[in-house]
Order: sequence, then structure tokens, then C-alpha cells
Amino acid sequence: MAVLELYTKYNRVWISDEEHVWKSAEIVKDFHSGDTVLELLLEDGSYCYTVDPSKPQLPPLRNPDILVGENDLTALSYLHEPAVLHNLKVRFVESRIIYTYCGIILVALNPYKQLPIYGDAIIHAYSGQNMGDMDPHIFAVAEEAYKQMARNHKNQSIIVSGESGAGKTVSARYAMRYFAVVSKSGSKTRVEDKVLASNPITEAIGNAKTTRNDNSSRFGKYTEISFDRKYRIIGANMRTYLLEKSRVVFQAENERNYHIFYQICSCADSPAFKNLRLRNADKFNYTCMGGDINIEGVNDKKDLEETRQTFSLLGLKEDFQSDVFKILAAILHLGNVEIKNLDLYIFQLSDPHLAVFCELLGVSAEGLVRWLCHRRIVLVAETVVKPVPKDRAINARDALAKHIYAHLFDCIINRINTALQVPGKQHAFIGVLDIYGFETFDINSFEQFCINYANEKLQQQFNLHVFKLEQEEYMKEDIPWTLIDFYDNQPVIDLIEAKMGILDLLDEECLFPQGTDQSWLQKLYNYLQASPMFEKPRLSNGAFVIQHFADKVEYQCRGFLEKNRDALYEELVDMMRSSKLPFLANFFQEEEQNAAISKSVKVKPARPSVKPAELTFSLKFTVLFPFRSSLSLLMETLNATTPHYVRCIKPNDEKLPFEYDSRRVVQQLRACGVLETIRISAQSYPSRWTYVEFYSRYSILMSHVEADLNDKKQTCKNVLQRLIHDSNQYKFGRTKIFFRAGQVAYLEKLRLDRLRGACVTIQKHARGWSQRRKYLALRKAAIILQQYVRGKRTIRKTVTAATLKQGWAALVIQRHWRGYLLRQVYQVVRLATITIQAFTRGWIARKRYKKMIKEHKALVIQKYARAWLARRRFQTMRRLVLNVQLSYRVQQLRKKIDEQVTVLRDKFYYETQVEGLKLKMDHLENENSKLQNLFQEKSNVNENICQEVSRLSSENLVCHCTFYSIRRGSCATCKQKNRVHKSYLNFFITFIVSQTARQKPASTIPKDYLGMLEYKREDEPRLIENIILDLKLKGVAVNMIPTLPAYILFMCIRHADYLNDDAKLKSLMNAIIGGVKKSHQKDLEFLSFWLSNTHQLLNCLKQYSGEEEFLKQSTPRQKKNCLQNFDLSEHRQILSDLAIQIYHRFISVMHKTLTPTIVPGMLEHESLQGISSMKPTGFRKRSNSFYEESETYTISSILQHLTVFHSTMSHHGLDQGLIKQVIKQLFYLVAAITLNNIMLRKDMCSCRKGMQIRCNISYLEEWLKEKELQSSNAMDTLEPLAQAAWLLQVNKSTDEDAKEIIEKCCELSPVQIVKILNSYTPIDDFEKRVTSSFVRKVQSLLQDHEGSAQLMLDADYRFQVTFPFCTSTQALELLQVPNSLHLDFLNRI
Repeated sequence: MAVLELYTKYNRVWISDEEHVWKSAEIVKDFHSGDTVLELLLEDGSYCYTVDPSKPQLPPLRNPDILVGENDLTALSYLHEPAVLHNLKVRFVESRIIYTYCGIILVALNPYKQLPIYGDAIIHAYSGQNMGDMDPHIFAVAEEAYKQMARNHKNQSIIVSGESGAGKTVSARYAMRYFAVVSKSGSKTRVEDKVLASNPITEAIGNAKTTRNDNSSRFGKYTEISFDRKYRIIGANMRTYLLEKSRVVFQAENERNYHIFYQICSCADSPAFKNLRLRNADKFNYTCMGGDINIEGVNDKKDLEETRQTFSLLGLKEDFQSDVFKILAAILHLGNVEIKNLDLYIFQLSDPHLAVFCELLGVSAEGLVRWLCHRRIVLVAETVVKPVPKDRAINARDALAKHIYAHLFDCIINRINTALQVPGKQHAFIGVLDIYGFETFDINSFEQFCINYANEKLQQQFNLHVFKLEQEEYMKEDIPWTLIDFYDNQPVIDLIEAKMGILDLLDEECLFPQGTDQSWLQKLYNYLQASPMFEKPRLSNGAFVIQHFADKVEYQCRGFLEKNRDALYEELVDMMRSSKLPFLANFFQEEEQNAAISKSVKVKPARPSVKPAELTFSLKFTVLFPFRSSLSLLMETLNATTPHYVRCIKPNDEKLPFEYDSRRVVQQLRACGVLETIRISAQSYPSRWTYVEFYSRYSILMSHVEADLNDKKQTCKNVLQRLIHDSNQYKFGRTKIFFRAGQVAYLEKLRLDRLRGACVTIQKHARGWSQRRKYLALRKAAIILQQYVRGKRTIRKTVTAATLKQGWAALVIQRHWRGYLLRQVYQVVRLATITIQAFTRGWIARKRYKKMIKEHKALVIQKYARAWLARRRFQTMRRLVLNVQLSYRVQQLRKKIDEQVTVLRDKFYYETQVEGLKLKMDHLENENSKLQNLFQEKSNVNENICQEVSRLSSENLVCHCTFYSIRRGSCATCKQKNRVHKSYLNFFITFIVSQTARQKPASTIPKDYLGMLEYKREDEPRLIENIILDLKLKGVAVNMIPTLPAYILFMCIRHADYLNDDAKLKSLMNAIIGGVKKSHQKDLEFLSFWLSNTHQLLNCLKQYSGEEEFLKQSTPRQKKNCLQNFDLSEHRQILSDLAIQIYHRFISVMHKTLTPTIVPGMLEHESLQGISSMKPTGFRKRSNSFYEESETYTISSILQHLTVFHSTMSHHGLDQGLIKQVIKQLFYLVAAITLNNIMLRKDMCSCRKGMQIRCNISYLEEWLKEKELQSSNAMDTLEPLAQAAWLLQVNKSTDEDAKEIIEKCCELSPVQIVKILNSYTPIDDFEKRVTSSFVRKVQSLLQDHEGSAQLMLDADYRFQVTFPFCTSTQALELLQVPNSLHLDFLNRI
């Protein structure tokens, strides 16, 4: 579609403005081709924008509100400068978000305020996440670099640039801190701590206060962080660039020298610094030039202590520190050496600062004064020593100071690098480049030229990388690739570094002793005037202009040659080499060696097609030579790595928190290449949607036929071909749709028009329905009123006196007649009621009588039944008593026989009687056996038993009488036969006793089974192996009784206690604990099983310990089985600790399983019908680390995992109290991860997303009810998340809303509430953003509320676990050891 079609009424555009750069205006009237005026409405009134009909240059269109505040600038439909500027402003000022993506660039605005977004919890939240999944952050860039290094096995670089005060150093520091946290070295050297600890030293010797920044880095730094094969930090190495040596001897107004000078001056009175003879910083020329020597909020003395501690941490000993401080103090004293015109030699020797300088550095004062004030000229025939003017002598002094400091700086960096190297081979590295951004001031000199030259090289590398990524994206999506015309700054680089270029001419001019800045400038005019990138200023003959990629820069040529030469007389160098301080002498000896090595260095240009200038050995001492060499090495390093870009922006010059100066910001955006990236993206297909996102967002534009198609991809194609007829405005890729700039805005316009039309239709029908209801109600009321009025009128017309009299008479007759009828009806009803009552009362009385009769008969039956039962019990007792009497009488009979039967009179009579007695005994035996059989038969207990007992009793009496007669008739001669009598009597008694014993019921449990298992000491390893290490969880025995191993182990423990074998018991307990520890696996079922068994074994040790508190619910048998000989409280504690370890391991395994599903299920998946929060994604989202499609998770996935966890725990017999604690911990994990993602993802802060979250919370609550786990307090852990979801949905505009938010969101911290309000993002034009005034109102109300200052919840937090004691009802005596466990060596006692 044509762009002109978008300039319609109600759309908005940007027009240029001097104060705000750009300001918004609304189109009042549709613009058509050929119109000369575009009518606009500004905030301060109407405005007419003049348009040339032949070449219409219309103002840039403004993006729809849905796209404002996007995480990625490339997601904007209209990609241009005002859109970028406005998007950054909305995010920075309204949402208080400092990071924004711009394609592959992370734009970071300095907030000038400490923010709670850099803690370890934030680091762990970004760890493992794909780029674009979370809000933009320096940690996201660091994670992407770390992940690509680990996955692609390729070195990475993070390039941090920006002007002074933009936050480059802090950003680089946070990136290195991220690597230190996520890649712990695991060694005792703690090299990651050393890497971070090097920052205070480098900031002390390389940072200074400037007018723009109190802690400005005055050098570039490239830090290589080395990793081993496991991607753990094993070391680091720093390379420095462009140290601002001139700052040592000169500072502008309101600026300071390097921090280290003020730090040592603040400790001048310290005993360690007495020998340095230092004074306050305002007493030294090199530290007081800028005026104020103090920085607000900075304690130089405290900073020096930190610097010295860092030296010690890096292994730099006191001797090294002492030498460093000596040289620093010597530089300060050198700056105070006065140069006078009169009697120069004598005055210099008497200078106290000169004496201190020479003393500290161990050099000759006379030689130093001589070569500061004289110069040796070598001629053909002789050597002449010539005095130099005062200004030359001052320059020589300052040059010496600068050289000494530069060497000291390099030495300290080298020593830090040495300290950061540890044994181990580097597998990969990530480099962090902290370097100046593009600079342009009112007066630009040699330093700005070098910085801008380096930025030109970096910008070229950046352009090529962006071009390459775009090409890869197109090829991946199978879209035909066409070259995009992007800015190539190769002509500028050629202008600077090619043969007879600026660098070549500058080095050439430095070769001539009489060369001047003006002669060099004239050569530039002569040789480079034809270049389009080079200009001569119209009003100046001492400057030249270069058209850089960011802007035109005018350089003043004054000082170029002097700064490039960086001259230091050879005689002064020789003096330094001969210094008695070895530390200093090594500096200049190394310089000589490096100069010899530098002969072989060749600098390669950016493009090989352009031949560079040949650098000769005579140029080795120029500044540009080592700078070009190091820059060439840096570019080679960067080209060999995968770069990641961070552009730091300074939002205002006053250092005010969250203040946005559009003019300053746009200047830096142009300088750092952000707008160039936007321009490249705008020329291709900047807006890119996946088919799912497009379908979800624009399904409202589909017809019913298109929406019914199952193929969503084809549906999207059909819709686009119908809506946008120009096929060049979009391309279909494999997974995405690519749009030209403005097409998404057009689709949004169509969508908004459709929604507006739908709203109008709904409003039309709703208003019609409402009006119809009102009309029908009014019509009904009117009809009623009409009826009433008409009735009254009719009555008035027809009523007369006679009519009234007749009517009254009729009323009287009616009254009496109605009374008569009612009385008749009353009488009939009364009679019927009485009749019914009589019959009812009779029926009730009869029913009661029958019940009484029935109860009386029941009593009679019960009386006879009870009597029969009583008689039966009596007969039973009587039979038992008779049986006892029988036994007793038999015993008495035996005694009397022993006493009375003495002799038998004659042998024949005696034998006859004995034979009769035998017969009697046989008869008794038979009768007794019959009696016992009768006793065993319960059904035959009747009167026969009584008769048999009576008969036996009578026979016993007869027997007694017989024995009595025998006794009386026996003679003394038969005494020898007593033994025979006794033998028969003993047989009889034994028989009676045995028959009596048979009447006692047999016990069901053997008396000797004690509920323990016996094993041999040598079988202990087999026991542990079979019951713990090799146990199969799928066995039948384990499924029947999940805690069977715990019972078996405890029964073995009881046996060791029963034997009172201390060694055996300790050995078994240690083997059990050791076996469970060894069996720790990361398998969910295994951990659940052994958590249950460990808990059960712990409960058994408590229950059978004999302690009163654990015996309350035990059975008498269980109390009898308590341990008798040993106190196992220590082993119980060890076992309890082991159970806690298993519990935490169990929780960790579940966490690992559940975590990947939480964010997709709780936040990203949209289960509510008709609710979609899809928005366009930027480059970061579409170019994340993983291209393959990942598994889609929903809230059902979370519930399925929870169900699996619960069923596993229940199946393994885990205590219900422990299950509740586990579920509570898992719910906390869900709440913490979800809430943390809301805090770090602006795209999740919308009203619709709040509805989705609350719906998902209700699903979790239903799951708890289904599993009967409401008492676990798991829902309490979801309360912060529920309040966050409510906050996203509630109205946020009035003071009452603010008060309600404070009352309802009691579980959220003030930081979290403000973060959600700032991040709230409307999805449609019908939603409104949260105003800054409302956020400030909420903040003022939150000032009195106490709360955590942490933004994130600790997802790794663990609730304290308690193991509840529960008495086991399992009887140990009844447990059987299954054969499947292969424990045949265990014996039941």
C-alpha cells in the first residue's frame, strides 16, 4: 500500500522542534495526493505543514500506542529518529527502564541512581534464558555471550562504548560480575574474585574526575576473561589503549588528576607515607590545576585502603606497593620543581622538591637539572650542549612525568595480568571492551582524533556484522536476499590510514626536526582537498574537518605534532635507566627492548585493496605507531570473535536521575551508530511476526471462511494477500512473516477500525435494547394511566343517586349472603375436622396400645431368654466345677491310697482286687475320654454331661469305699507290693491331668516369636546391598508395603539390641546410613521411596525407643518390643539429617522438572478464549540463541507434573504431613518464578495477562481441593502472585485507587509495586498507561510501609522441613520377609 494512505484523520506524525528535537501532532484532515497543506493539531494549537506536491516530503508518522515502549526498537513499525527517541523516553522516564534493545545493540541510559536490578537473584533469573525472553539487561547480553561461547565453541566479545559519564565502566563491571557468578572456578584461587578485584586498582590509576563524570575512565580497556573446557573462569588478561597521559600534567577547570594522586595525598600523615614527604593535594601543581580537589561523596582515604587491599588480594606485596607509591610521590614533587630563567643551574639544585624527587627515584640531581635545561646536539664533527628556553624545559619536565606515569600504569597492568593467570589451558575467552565513544567538542585535538579513528574502525566492524546477521536471517527463512544499501565508512578510514593519508603525513612531518603543525596542515590541504570526506574550514586556517560516520568534526591542528612525538630527551631516558631504584630502571630498559621488537610490527588497513603507508623504525617513538599496532591487534581479535554491543547513553549533563534531554540523547544516538542500525533495518523488512503471533493478533480481520481453515499458516497468507495488495510490502518465510516499514501500523489501523466498528455495533444494539426497554416501560405505564383515567370518566358519566342507592342495597345483600355462605362452609369444615381428629386420635391410641403389647411380649421373651441363658451358664459352670472336683478327688484318692493301703491279707485276694481295680481304671479312662469329647463338642453340652458326671462321681465313691475296705482288710505282709500300686496310680493321675490340659485353647501366636530378625555379622554387606543398593522399586513386596525395607532394617536393629552387641549395632547403623547415602540418585521415584523409608525408620527408632512421649499410642505388645540395651538418639539425629538431605535432593529434582514449564504455563500460554496479548517482536526475540522450536507448555503441564509428584509420593507411602510440605514448596517455586518474570518482563505487565494469571491460580487451587491438600497452606505462597495479577487488572488513576492498592497488595514490597506500575503496558488503544503522577502518589503512600528492598523473590528459598512423628500400627510379629528380596539369610526369632 502507498505511504500516503496512512496520512488520514486521527493518525499522528512527528514534526521537528528546536527545544525537544521532535514533537507530536495529530492529523486533522485526510491528506490526498496533490494537496499542498497537511493540517495538523498540536498541543498548543493548530498547525499547517506545507508540502511540495511535486516532491511531497511528509513528516514521519508516529507508531501506534501498542508499539510505544517496546523492548526492541526494531519492533517499531515506523523506524526513524523520532520514533526511537520517543520510545527511549517513554521507557526511561515513565517506566523507569534504562535498557532497550536496538537490534543487536543494547542501549543503556545512565539513571544516575542506584537501582535494585543487579543482585545475585537477578543474575540467576537471567542465567540460562534466551535473548529476548526477558527484559533488556546487561546480564542478558552477558548470558548470550556466555551461552554462544559454550554452544558454538567460539570466542565472544562485548563492546561497551559511549561518551564520558554514560556508564561504560559500570556496564563492563556488571558484565564481568555476571561471568564471575555464573561460572564459578571451583578452585581455591578464586580467580573470579581477583578479576572483579582488579577494578579498584585500574579505576584508581586510570580514572579521573571530568566536567562530565566524577569517575571517568581516561583509557580504553579490553579484558579477556579465560575459560576452561568446563567454561569456568581460569584467568583474565587486560589490554589498555590511549591512556590520557596529558592529564598527569594538566587538568581543565573543575577537573582532577588521576584518583591515585589524591588518595596518597589524603594519607600523607600516615606512618607508611612519611618518607614520601607528601602534603595536601592543593599544594602540588599537578593536582590543583582544576580547582576543587574533592569529589562529593568520595572518601579518598578510604578508597586508598581498598586499593591497597586489592593489591594484597592480587598477590602484589608491600615492596611492590611501596615502589609504586614512591614513583607517584616523585611525580607530584617533579611537578613542583620550578624552572627559572636566572642562574638556572643553582636555583634548581636548591629546590626541595627536586631533592625529594631525586631521593625517591635514586637519580642524580645535577644530571637531572642539566638535561632538563639543556639539549645535546650531535653534529658531524662535534657534539654541542645547548641551553633550552624556559617553555622547552617545562615541556621536558612534563614529558618526563608523563612517561614515568605511563610506564608505571603499564607495569601495574602487567602485574595484574600476571596475578590473574592461573595454571590451566585456555579453551575460550570472552572479551569486554570498555572504550571511548565518538567524541566531538567545541575544540577537538589529537586525543579526539585518535578516539574517533578507533570508533570508525569499530563502526565498520559493526556495520559488517549487522549486514551479516541480516543476511543469515533472510537465508534461514528462505527469503531471497538482496543487498541493502548501508553506510560504508571505508572512505573515511582510507582518508586517515591510507598511503599519503592523515596518519602518513603526520608521521612524516614528525620526522623533520623543524616540522610544525601549520606545515603539516598545509600538506593536508594539498594532498587531501579532493577527498569528499575532508574539508577546509571557511573561517579558519588552523583546522581541518573530517566527515565521520556520526558527524562532521573540526580538529584544531595545534599540538598534533607535539602530542604525536611525545618527545623525551634521550639523556633523561638514560638517567632513568641508571636509577638506583630497580623498579624504575626496568621501565626504560623494557622500553628499549620493546622498541627493538616493534621493528617487525606491520599494521594492516581495514581493506587490503588500499596500500598503507610504510612505517619505519624511526617512527617507533610516536604515539600513533603503538596505537595503530594495538588497534590493528584489537580489530583482528574482534573479527575473530562474535561481537555483542552495548551503547551507553548519557541522558542529561546535570547528572539528574531519570531526566531526559532529547537533544543530548539524539546527539549520542547519532554518534554511536544506533540510528544507523535503525536505518539499515528500515530499508529491509524490520517488522517480523511468527505465524502464530500474526494469527492471534489479527484473527479479528479474518473472514469466517478463513478462520475455519485448519492451516493457520495458509490462513495468514490469504489474509495478508487480501489486505495488502502490494506483495513487495511483505515476504513469507518458513516460520515468520516479514513486513516493510509501516505495514504493521497499517494492520494495526485496520484492526483498530474493525474494533471501533464492532464497538459501534455493540453500542448500537445495547443502546437500542436499552431504549426499547425504556419505551416499553413508559408505554405500559401510559396504558395503565389511560385505563384509570378512562374508568374514572366513565363512572362520573354513568353514576346517579338512584344508582348509588341500588348499589348500596346490593352491597348489603351481598354482605349478608356471603356471611351465610361462609358460616355454612365453616360448620361443614368444623364437623369434618372433629371427625378427622376423632379417627386420628383413635388410630394413635390403638397404635400405642399395640406397641405396649408388643413391648410386654418382648419383655416376657427377654425374661425367659435371659433365664435360659443364665441356666445355661450355670450348667456350664457346674460342669466345669464337677470336672475340677473330679480331678481334685482323684488326687485325694491317690494320697489316701498311699497312706491307707499298707498290706493285703492274702495274695490271691490282693491280686483279685488289683485286677478289679485295673478294670475300674480302664473303665474310668474310657469314661473320661468320652467326657473330654463331650467337652470339645459345644453343641452337646446338655443334661447327659451332668448324668455322666454324676455317674462318675458315684463310681468314684464306690471305688473309694473299695479301697477303704481293702486297706482295712490288708495285712502287713503285702507292703512289698506298694510300688505296683503307685505305678498304676501315677498312670491314672497323669491321664487325668493330660485330659484336663486339652480343655485349654491353643494360642494363635507362638510365645517365642519376638518380632526381630537374626543375621550373622558377615551377612551385613549382603543385607545392605539387597535391601538398599540393589532394591527394585517395582517389586510386588515393595508395592504391597512401601516401607517394608524400613521395618526389616529395624527388626535387624532390634536383634542387635537384643544380643546387647554394641559393635554389631553400630556397624549396622553406620552401614544403613552409608548405604542410603550411596543410593542417592537424581531419580524422582527413588528419592521419594527412600525419603518415605528413611522417615519410617526414624519413626520406628522413636516409637520403640522407650521414651514416654513416643509410647502414648503404642499397643502393649509394641511397648514390650522396645529397645532395651542401647540409646540410639545420636543415630536418630544422623538419620534425621540424612532425611533432610534426601528431602532437599527430592525438592531439587522436582524443581528441575517443574521449572521449564512454569513461565510458559503461567505466563506465556493463553488459555482464556478471546484474550490475546501478542505483540510484535524485535530482532532480539527473533534471533535468540535457539532456532529450533521448543515444546509448548500450558497450565495443564504444570498440573500434570504436580499430579505425578503427588501420586509418586502417595504410592511410596510418604507421610501426609511431608506431602503437604512438598506441595507448599512447589507452589512457592511457581509463585517466585512467575513473579520474578513479571518483574523482568515488561511485556507480561498487562491487564489481560493479569486475567490469565488469576485464571491459572484458580486451576492450582482446584487441584489442591481435588487432592485434599487445602490445609497445606500452599495457597498462601501464591498470595504475592495473586496480588500482582490483581494489580495488573485494577484501575490505576485516582487517589482512591492508590489507597486500595496499598491496602490490597500487602504481600508485595514497595519496590515490586512501583516496578509493576512502571512496567504496565497497554495491549490495545483502549487501555491507558499508568501516569507518572499516579506512580509518585503510590510511592508517597508507600514511604511509611516497611518492606523488603529486594525486587526479586528467592526462587531457591527452602521452607524449614519438619518430620512428623506418627505411631505405626504395624505389628512386627506379623511381618513376613518376601522371597523376592533374597534375604534367606535372615531368620525369624
